[in-house]
Amino acid sequence: MTQTLQIERANNLKDKPDVSTVKFGTVFTDYMFTNKYTPEYGWSEPSILPYQNLQLSPSCQALHYGQSVFEGLKAYKNGEDVLLFRPDENFSRMNKSLSRLSMPEINEENALNALYELIKLERDWVPDGPGQSLYIRPFVFADEPYLGVRPSETYQFNIILSPVAGYYGAQLSPTSIYVEDDFVRAVRGGVGFAKASGNYAGSLLAQKKANELGYEQVLWLDGVEQKYIEEVGSMNIFFIRDGELITPKLNGSILPGITRKSIIQLAEYKGYTVKEEAIHIDTLAEDLESGRITEVFGAGTAVVVSPVGKLNIHGVDYIVNDNQVGPAAQELYDDLTDIQYGRIEDPFGWVVKL
Repeated sequence: MTQTLQIERANNLKDKPDVSTVKFGTVFTDYMFTNKYTPEYGWSEPSILPYQNLQLSPSCQALHYGQSVFEGLKAYKNGEDVLLFRPDENFSRMNKSLSRLSMPEINEENALNALYELIKLERDWVPDGPGQSLYIRPFVFADEPYLGVRPSETYQFNIILSPVAGYYGAQLSPTSIYVEDDFVRAVRGGVGFAKASGNYAGSLLAQKKANELGYEQVLWLDGVEQKYIEEVGSMNIFFIRDGELITPKLNGSILPGITRKSIIQLAEYKGYTVKEEAIHIDTLAEDLESGRITEVFGAGTAVVVSPVGKLNIHGVDYIVNDNQVGPAAQELYDDLTDIQYGRIEDPFGWVVKL
């Protein structure tokens, strides 16, 4: 059911920043979307309001029991047009996350329409510099003031917007990753496949450890045997092995990334052989040593593609492609970002023009 969206205009609008100097996630636009859930009325009172602080009880359930999920996507500028990349996929995945955390699902059509109206209102905030975009953060959390351990009865669904600079600037740059042998990110049967806020909190200690050892990202192994590759940082991971594109198969503990899905579809469209399979960490080390694996890269919303130049596996450093960006990573990055920014034809119908 489509609900009437209320819009409250701001008395004053902010000055637009020089996005090239903005640190990720620190500057926010003039408006936000909010929607409230109660057992009596379901999701109701959809509104676009001036960006403002939230009022929460200290006993708010999200603070104590972690019922909180989020999504991340971007809006891009192409001339006078604003483009969104597969926003329907984000709200579809959000519902899967909500279901897993026993939270009420949103109406995806209503959410998309609200997002479109919010972006139209804030279109002047979408930057047009090289690699720049407007980051979009939808999130849902439990706000009932109650300390009993059960699903909350009330929730908030909000969308906030933040202009961001290009992750790499003018060109891709290889990163270094550390294979984590002690901590695990998720286990099958848990919430690894969901964009649950707690997943990210649980990753921070290993990330700090990797940084202290001189590496930029963590490569996670499975939570049962700690032998099979899962994710890198907050991204999915890909390998070029014997000329084929390989990625860990989804198993319930790996996040089904939208960029991951898009790269698989794009690579197959371009003629790559793509395989989704379980990848043993010792086999990875052997294939790096023998030269069968010639490229490694992560994939996610923030970076699109993140080439890997060095991996530390069980204390041994392996250099990938002489610590240079590989041709497959560069090609897939160029083609996917060209689609996102509307520079080339979108053969998949992924882009929504506003």
